Amino acid sequence: MVSELRPRTNGSVKSPGIARHGRLRKQGPWGTIFAFIGASLVVVLVSGAALGAIVVAQLSSNIETVALVGETEGPPPSIGAYEGGFNILIVGSDECENDSGCGGGREARLNDVNMILHVSADQTNAVAVSIPRDMVVPIPSCPRDDGSGKMNSAMSGRPINESLSYGGLPCVVLTVEKLTGLDIQFAGKITFQGVIAMTNAVGGVPVCVNDRVYDRQSGLDLPGAGTYPLLGNDALAFLRTRHGVGDGSDLTRISSQQVYLSSLVRTLKSNETLSDPFKVYGLAQAATSNMTLSQGFSNPDTLVSIALALKNIPLERVTFVQYPGTTGQGGIYSGKVAPVKSKADALFAKILADEPFSLASAGDGRGSELDPNAPVAAAPTPTASAGASGAPVEPEPVLDVLDIRGQTAADYTCAIAN
Repeated sequence: MVSELRPRTNGSVKSPGIARHGRLRKQGPWGTIFAFIGASLVVVLVSGAALGAIVVAQLSSNIETVALVGETEGPPPSIGAYEGGFNILIVGSDECENDSGCGGGREARLNDVNMILHVSADQTNAVAVSIPRDMVVPIPSCPRDDGSGKMNSAMSGRPINESLSYGGLPCVVLTVEKLTGLDIQFAGKITFQGVIAMTNAVGGVPVCVNDRVYDRQSGLDLPGAGTYPLLGNDALAFLRTRHGVGDGSDLTRISSQQVYLSSLVRTLKSNETLSDPFKVYGLAQAATSNMTLSQGFSNPDTLVSIALALKNIPLERVTFVQYPGTTGQGGIYSGKVAPVKSKADALFAKILADEPFSLASAGDGRGSELDPNAPVAAAPTPTASAGASGAPVEPEPVLDVLDIRGQTAADYTCAIAN
């Protein structure tokens, strides 16, 4: 239980940020938590050649790898920014890590968190799409690890969090590719212990709630409205709580998870984590010791290249959205989440075309809402009427507004208590 309430800053409501995704140029801080492994290695490498070589060798030996379907190792990219766009799938598993068993239904392997990060071809924007664990989707036939046949027959509709149990991380990748139409180049799986270790390594994550959040099942008890610095088990309990936030559904839980993820990205920047060698090593050690990575994602050169590609994406252009879904449907969707195809098609048409889009507001008013005490945003610099050469500067385009839940990493939001 967290007993210390951090005083909230006085300020005005931050206006909803625009979720930009596409070919817009703007410099800014490194943008997204999904580059933490590579970004950590970047700092280690540049801090000293001899020390860097030793540390990278140690971290590389920690990594457990798995081959994706059709993946070939091939030569790694040279040290430098990764060229073009790419997709990374991050899977959170509740599988048991105790040899003597865990109980509570954790003997089965379930992928309860499925988040795909798409980086635009010009690397100016990133969109992270969370897929609800209870969403019923087609699951393809997945091959066995040893290549001796198939683990399962193709299924037209099963909860997506079963896909890990059918064929491990490669099966989750195949399922998400079929659902989204995206080709996934990199994938990683993290367990409960990994979340705890990483949160501790970064020194805690401040999370805002609008009222008391209590969930006996996850063990979370935040006594009232305010911002709490969450560490270890408390951070894990916040990410797992379903009954303590929103309407108690998986959909509003994703919204509160986006509150945490956005704050985590800001924490990494504001605390200057990447300039602290001890924090950098601790974060990299926690990540590599508690993750399973696809072969192409585990090469240190690749991690460094991805981090260099991501480091200049500003917070307001890192967007967290939820795969459109709804509850209350019958048939195979009874008690589960049904995809809303029209909204999903609109979202992935934008992502596949690398076209920018905006969200109607930050937070969905059901699982999260804007923090009324958020820091006041700095006033934007007025746009000049002409460039340095005298040529007119093109105004920023009017962006299509997508009716989906989400926020940017720059948006300060609070989880809504149940």
